Amino acid sequence: MPLKNKLKTVAVLIGCALFTLSAEAKVTVFAAASMTNALQEVADSYKKAHPQEDIVFSFASSSVLARQISEGAPADIFVSADQKWMDFLAEKQAIEKQTRVNLVTNRLVMIAPKNSNLTSVNLTDKQWQQELNGSFLAVGDPDHVPAGLYAKAAFTYLNQWDDISKKLARADNVRKALLLVEKEESPLGVVYATDAAASRKVKVVATFPAESHPPVEYPAAVVKGHDNADNQAFFQYLTSPESKQIFEKYGFTAK
Repeated sequence: MPLKNKLKTVAVLIGCALFTLSAEAKVTVFAAASMTNALQEVADSYKKAHPQEDIVFSFASSSVLARQISEGAPADIFVSADQKWMDFLAEKQAIEKQTRVNLVTNRLVMIAPKNSNLTSVNLTDKQWQQELNGSFLAVGDPDHVPAGLYAKAAFTYLNQWDDISKKLARADNVRKALLLVEKEESPLGVVYATDAAASRKVKVVATFPAESHPPVEYPAAVVKGHDNADNQAFFQYLTSPESKQIFEKYGFTAK
């Protein structure tokens, strides 16, 4: 084969390889379980304009995901349900600190099964605990799950932690706490307002006073060494007007 034709063949092969890499571009997002529905819709919206992008999610407790990232898990972007676990990664120099941004905020609520006779709870009066009737309050594990940490702070503020800490059904993440109430395995639970809004099987019976716990903020950042064009494009889209609309649709307050 003449040299000229060989060069053309090589050029075509290189072009095909580059196209394949572009077509298979993937962004891996590790995100708090409470962001599941909203982020999946954000990704669907993003892919309408970027069909070549594959957005892959891993949803779990922020604590679990942060530890996985610190140990080298292949995440490109991290969205946490609190500042603590983003700080954890920042201290380990595992995120691109200049990309860190507070994405949305949320509220902490108490829920009951939809068909429960209970319609409201006065959180300032510990007598509400009688509604547990020997059962347990579903909550993210307050030792590490952000929703549980917020709940512990709130009950401590309300001078009820010593009592209620002995009556907890500790879940691995907030969505599992929601599931316990949906299945009526727990008569009450503590989740985010957005989790309650995403379920047809529960109802909100109380909203915790804002001053009873730290602000429920969701910081996001690009993982260290992953600040490439594809990841940065999706990361920027998370703060776009389109994404803000989606977050607010699911009950978050967008920054």
